[in-house]
Amino acid sequence: MKTLVKTASAVLILLCLVNYAKAQLQNQYSTVTTGAAFLLISPDARNSGVGEAGTGLTSDANSNFINGAKLSFANKTGVSVSYVPWMMEIDKNLHLGNLNAYHRLNDKEVIGVSLRYFDQGNINFRDESGGLLQQYNANEFAIDGTYSRKFGDNLAIALTGRFIRSDLGNGTFNGLQVNPVNAYSADISVYSEKTLNNSRYAWGVSLTNIGTKLKYSSGATVESFLPMNLRIGGGYTLLKSKSNSLTFLVDVNKLMVPSPPRYKVDANGITTNEIEKGKDPTRSVPSALFTSLFDAPGGFREEISEFTIAGGMEFAYMNQFFLRTGYFYEDPDKGNRQHVSVGLGLKVKTFQFDMSYVAPTARRYVLRNGIKFTLSYAID
Repeated sequence: MKTLVKTASAVLILLCLVNYAKAQLQNQYSTVTTGAAFLLISPDARNSGVGEAGTGLTSDANSNFINGAKLSFANKTGVSVSYVPWMMEIDKNLHLGNLNAYHRLNDKEVIGVSLRYFDQGNINFRDESGGLLQQYNANEFAIDGTYSRKFGDNLAIALTGRFIRSDLGNGTFNGLQVNPVNAYSADISVYSEKTLNNSRYAWGVSLTNIGTKLKYSSGATVESFLPMNLRIGGGYTLLKSKSNSLTFLVDVNKLMVPSPPRYKVDANGITTNEIEKGKDPTRSVPSALFTSLFDAPGGFREEISEFTIAGGMEFAYMNQFFLRTGYFYEDPDKGNRQHVSVGLGLKVKTFQFDMSYVAPTARRYVLRNGIKFTLSYAID
């Protein structure tokens, strides 16, 4: 049987550190930004190896990041730990750590937990003349709990609750009071997997990080949305034998937050607060979820450009050695995050070690030489 698969590309969501100069940047660039953007960084080396197109991969302890309902199709019990050196060429002190665990309660129900910690190194706060006011060690973390249940043999639905702590500064700087903030969010996901005629089909939909806004300063009028994200993806696996397989994958993502509007410019070339085109971004979370699909000032064309697409493949040999590759694409006007990824995996009995490497294919892409490591343990 011949299979023709076209994969367009997409990229790891670029980390956007939240600050209050963001409004000015949005007047120059149409990139959609959020708070707590570390929630979009995939900690799993296996998912990164296939270009972030991991929805259709077979389930493991790391599935909760992509689609919590996948846990219903995983082994009985599993644990994984991941380490990600982040933006090493900018600051060697930035890194992301992630711990996942799940346990099957019965044939239909599974629970999972995860802890994600992002160390952003030192942030320098300066006065208007450039003098150093304070050097602050910024960090963010999230704690998740997931409940997944099967409905029939091939379909599962999951709910995830999350506590988020974002600590980017604490004190008064240039008259602005900056505080650490807490937030709460939830995910809902659906996943289906079926094997038919020696082939495996899988698809999933997840809506993640639906939650409260972030207000880093008591004196600020603007609150940042969490990176509410819609992911739709699937996979097709050729099962030539019980041990060897080749899986093709595609994922599409869309941030469900307001698109930056276009503001009017006065006669002196200064940007005003009056919206020329688009919608007011200061709206509620429910409103943002429903209106983010048609609020771009550039209309339908710009709205489509806010979708990212990822394609990848994984080859498994003797269910012990794994080769992966993928491509992740984002529109140049929406961040231009584009890269090729490769990955390797080795499974020894109940342990599996995975690593991935990211090579950018676009200019102005700060994530270079990105590498990730994941160690997993599972009991069948």
